Amino acid sequence: MKTNLVLGAIAFWLAAWATNEWLVRQKFNNPLANRAIRLAVPLLFGISILVLWEGLVRGLNVPFVLLPPPSAIGVRLVSSVPTLWADFQQTFLKAVITGYALGCGLGFIVAIAIDRSPFLQKGLLPLGNFVSALPVIGVAPIMVMWFGFDWQSKVAVVVIMTFFPMLVNTVSGLAATSSMEKDLMRTYAATWFQTLVKLRLPAAWPFIFNALKINSTLALIGAIVAEFFGTPIVGMGFRISTEVGRMNVDMVWAEIAVAAVAGSAFYGVVALIERAVTFWHPSMRSARAA
Repeated sequence: MKTNLVLGAIAFWLAAWATNEWLVRQKFNNPLANRAIRLAVPLLFGISILVLWEGLVRGLNVPFVLLPPPSAIGVRLVSSVPTLWADFQQTFLKAVITGYALGCGLGFIVAIAIDRSPFLQKGLLPLGNFVSALPVIGVAPIMVMWFGFDWQSKVAVVVIMTFFPMLVNTVSGLAATSSMEKDLMRTYAATWFQTLVKLRLPAAWPFIFNALKINSTLALIGAIVAEFFGTPIVGMGFRISTEVGRMNVDMVWAEIAVAAVAGSAFYGVVALIERAVTFWHPSMRSARAA
């Protein structure tokens, strides 16, 4: 046991925690300074976690197979860029993006149809709730049998995982419009389509973007898990399952890091689009004021 490394890592973590506590209490008249603090706090917290991880793992002599230090994971990231990029293309660019677009798009269209048809609302929604409860580990092998081992079967899994959150949230959003607002549109002789476009869809945007943000993480999880049940010799899920068997734990953590960055960036892009589209919503105005 290397006591100096352990104590140094803990001391750095405590110092970073105290600094963050001080930073979050600072209020400046300059918006740029406030924005810089909002960026600095999570960045410093993340660095402190990595330093604590490194110090504890090396100081306590934790076996590499159980938990490699961040420095070793970083070396593996740099040395395996071609492999990681190929896995990223297979899993994220092909399976996740395609399945996300299809699942969310179909869920939105079906939600519009359900809103228009009381029969579909009473018959399809209960079925949708039932199917949405199916575990991905049960659906993935079936999709692989139906659509093959390539990325198309992963797209099918992602479509199933993203379809119903979008369906349920869109239906709830379309139902959020009050009767008084609908009556006002009828007094203007607005058609169903005009009411949908000018009143109900704008009111439903927060619900729709909530589903889009949820699905941005579900899609990546679904694609990676599906690759555990059959895939060509490429893909994040394939690499994780293979390298675990070879005891190359640093490569496993490198794949996890790439997946985490990709998922966070995807979520961030959707959140930025939400801010631009729903700038009028009270939650957006309060976030900007803060």
